[in-house]
Amino acid sequence: MNRVLSYFLSRFTQQGSLTVTDSGGRVHRFGSGGSPSVHLRFNSPAAERALAANPSLKLGECFMEGGFDIVEGSVYDLLHLAAANSADPRWDTAWMRAIESARLLVRRLAQNNNLTRARRNVHHHYDLSSEFYSLFLDADRQYSCAYFERPDMTIEEAQLAKKRHIAAKLVLDRPDLSVLDIGCGWGGLGLYLASLADAKVTGVTLSTEQHAIAVERAAAQGLSRRADFQLLDYRKAAGPFDRIVSVGMFEHVGLDRYDEFFGQAARLLDRDGVMLLHTIGHSSPPRNTNSFIAKYIFPGGYLPTLSEMTPAIERAGLMVADVEILRIHYAETLKAWRERFLAHREEAKAIYDERFCRMWEFYLAGSEASFRMWDLNVFQFQLVKRHGVVPITRDYIAAAEHGLRERESALCLANDRRHAAE
Repeated sequence: MNRVLSYFLSRFTQQGSLTVTDSGGRVHRFGSGGSPSVHLRFNSPAAERALAANPSLKLGECFMEGGFDIVEGSVYDLLHLAAANSADPRWDTAWMRAIESARLLVRRLAQNNNLTRARRNVHHHYDLSSEFYSLFLDADRQYSCAYFERPDMTIEEAQLAKKRHIAAKLVLDRPDLSVLDIGCGWGGLGLYLASLADAKVTGVTLSTEQHAIAVERAAAQGLSRRADFQLLDYRKAAGPFDRIVSVGMFEHVGLDRYDEFFGQAARLLDRDGVMLLHTIGHSSPPRNTNSFIAKYIFPGGYLPTLSEMTPAIERAGLMVADVEILRIHYAETLKAWRERFLAHREEAKAIYDERFCRMWEFYLAGSEASFRMWDLNVFQFQLVKRHGVVPITRDYIAAAEHGLRERESALCLANDRRHAAE
């Protein structure tokens, strides 16, 4: 085995059990002998050298390109083992620190998400085949953290609960409130707000695939007059709006554009308005985006800390009315997506290829392991411009959710009757 790789693995693997068959057929064992237990087989000396030089990036690349195979355990087991060991200070080598320091130097350039680059980054991920996303998302195509009110919830139930929870925090206390949905995806949340909360929704996205499906869905549900989906950058939107919601989009803004984002939100939000921002974040000091994720999955993406977000919120003249931190919810969401993806892996391979499937398997497994083992979570910020806009206790959230559940049941019953009549 490559000597540098052997040295790294011996220092890194303190928990669990890692067996490695090198490209010459020799077997090496690392770790405590406990679980998780994984056995890798390298297929070339080049893969060993690559992983030794830059583990953070090359672990995913080597798996994606077939540089090694997992002969015992799974990709998730491997990344669970990696996440469990990454907190140990003994793995923090000088060359790894040098790599991350170099990445910090170019971070501002990589995250300079101007209008052109933002569109290109969205196209890279969100304009993949709609058929592909339907293989593992719920029927409503909710591609963000679900809300597991009970541990036995299905992903469909938890995603519906997420929409209900967000709607409750928006304080949709009267009909025909205007709502801007920044990063509206395939339209699921906007359609929910239009149909269940009597809102007038404007959804904006930079994804042509998502926009086309959202428009089609609105028409099919007879909601085109209440849910207007536009292929538009939020920076070009014109207000004011009574409510603003943004779910899973802030991760693509980029650190240097936080003032721009919250400044535009403040301009678009009515004086008596409410905004709900739902974003992945982490509770440790600021750090780089994972190398593999930044290169292959979410170019230009960055996960914020509370300390990075709140100064920009304050500078924009917005007030934080409420913050909720969802912890294990995204791990459970990712588990459901990963299991569905694996169940439909051959169908995904028919749409793309084996390399693509390995890339996505690594991404989903690594993300789940990170949410379980590291400090990643989801922040839900409720923002206002002045006191008195939302109730002074949080009881209204549960009350609003109760009312929305009743509306959901009534709508479901009405749809069943209509289908039976047809």
